Amino acid sequence: MKDMDQPPGNRGDIRDFLASRRAKITPAQAGLPTSARRRVPGLRREEVAVLAGVSTEWYTRLEKGHIGGVSDDVLDAVARALRLDENERTYLFDLARSSRHTGRTPSRRRDVEIPPRVQWLIDSMTLSSAFVRNGRTDIVAANPLARALFAPLYDSATLDKRGRPNLARYIFLDPGAPDFFIDWDAAGAATAALLRAEVAREPGDRALRGLVGELSTLSPEFREHWAVHDVLIRHDGAKRLQHPDVGHLDLTFQSLDLPLPGRAVHDLITYTAEPGTPSEDRLKLLASWAATPSQPGPR
Repeated sequence: MKDMDQPPGNRGDIRDFLASRRAKITPAQAGLPTSARRRVPGLRREEVAVLAGVSTEWYTRLEKGHIGGVSDDVLDAVARALRLDENERTYLFDLARSSRHTGRTPSRRRDVEIPPRVQWLIDSMTLSSAFVRNGRTDIVAANPLARALFAPLYDSATLDKRGRPNLARYIFLDPGAPDFFIDWDAAGAATAALLRAEVAREPGDRALRGLVGELSTLSPEFREHWAVHDVLIRHDGAKRLQHPDVGHLDLTFQSLDLPLPGRAVHDLITYTAEPGTPSEDRLKLLASWAATPSQPGPR
């Protein structure tokens, strides 16, 4: 494997990720003989090697982070042996791709302006909170209802120099975040997993690395989630919020890819409430206040 110029940080990410996935699988789950005398919580390296159809020496070298010259077929075999889900498989391939840029600094992704047509689109969604999030979890565009729904983010001291909210910085660094996000720990875990996937996809993004460094320095909770090496490419599901004006909200959220030029990765995210529920009534109340900013709701 020709990977002498592979970045050491990348090797550490590969090593820790593969070791953490290996630790999650028991021999019984993998269809292997079990023994009472085991010194590791999951599979041994040699057992993964057998399952992937490679030598133990070869897999050991791979788990130490030497991935630059590995073929896609072999990566597929390792992914199957470790029972990686689609997000984890994509992450492994992204790590391998970034490792193949040997001897070169990875190109830096440029930020792009959100086209007016995208703002028009989200502004037309009057009964859904809609916003655009980049890979660093910056909210780069939002409709009036999103700004009303996420008022605590927009009022937070964690805004960047341009006054732009960042979901990860708010969740981990704002003391009010656990009150706003009822399932705060789950929100933190998902956010850290999204950032880890983004780091593999864009290793040359200095702002992203700076954000991860900031959160690692200032937030013990972020450090705990980051050490688990979980990854998410897209995050959909349910969210429970305690809004300072309208109270408890049970919402569903959907993330959609938003193609933009220049390799930019953005998601269009909508928050909606189930029809006929108290949460829908409260969201409609927020929408009415957002449509008439001269008459804000009570604080």
